[in-house]
Amino acid sequence: MEKSQNVKRILVTGASGQLGRSLQDLAHVYPKTEFVFLDSDALDITDYKALVQIFQTDGFDYCINCAAYTNVDQAEKSPGKAFKVNAEAVKNLALTCKKYGVTLIHITTDYVFDGGKGSPYTVKDLPNPINRYGKSKWEGEKYIQGISINYFIIRTSWLYHKKYGKNFYRTILEKAHKGEELRITDEQVGCPTDAINLAKYVLELIVTENQKYGIHHFTDGQAMSWYGFALNILGENGLKNTTIIVKDNNYRTFARKPKYSVLKE
Repeated sequence: MEKSQNVKRILVTGASGQLGRSLQDLAHVYPKTEFVFLDSDALDITDYKALVQIFQTDGFDYCINCAAYTNVDQAEKSPGKAFKVNAEAVKNLALTCKKYGVTLIHITTDYVFDGGKGSPYTVKDLPNPINRYGKSKWEGEKYIQGISINYFIIRTSWLYHKKYGKNFYRTILEKAHKGEELRITDEQVGCPTDAINLAKYVLELIVTENQKYGIHHFTDGQAMSWYGFALNILGENGLKNTTIIVKDNNYRTFARKPKYSVLKE
């Protein structure tokens, strides 16, 4: 497909997730951009031949990879799919971007760190994931870095959207509206990040033609525990005085999770 002059043509994979839908909602705000939004049904990024077909046909400048396997506990039990989507498929995507001269913007996670540092992680800190989800994402990052392309690896944390997807924000509201007691851990600390703000950050990289390639960290910047985040959600929605919320220090999950995974650039 022939590109319009000065128009950035952008492929978004995994477009049905909360970040993909945020990008769709914001696309009209950015002139001189053309988007192709494909969910996993329309484009399986584990299929290298399908990637090549899309890329050679549509002439992209950028690919924003929002596709990911994100079930942390299930990845621990059945890691094969996590590594297939978060690592091997990312390798396919990076190779395809190289073949067609496309800049890759890849979204990844604070879970590449072990949480033992005790202070915010910078882009210079070496990852050391402690669960299989984090390991699969770290493998994907390494594949990108090993392939000679222009790329942005963007690590973010505790992503949520107030309207879309299954996430902590929406789960807390749902339980509160049902009158359920909330038992929330304060044993993990991170930075909740609104998917809309991450989408804006990614789109600004494109429209400003930013060339500071490499690894970046983006969050909303305020560190808190899950318990603190839950209190904020209740307060924001006028539910703090009508909901029973208990700090639960015995919170356990199947996968080990970093206790302190605050990110800074």
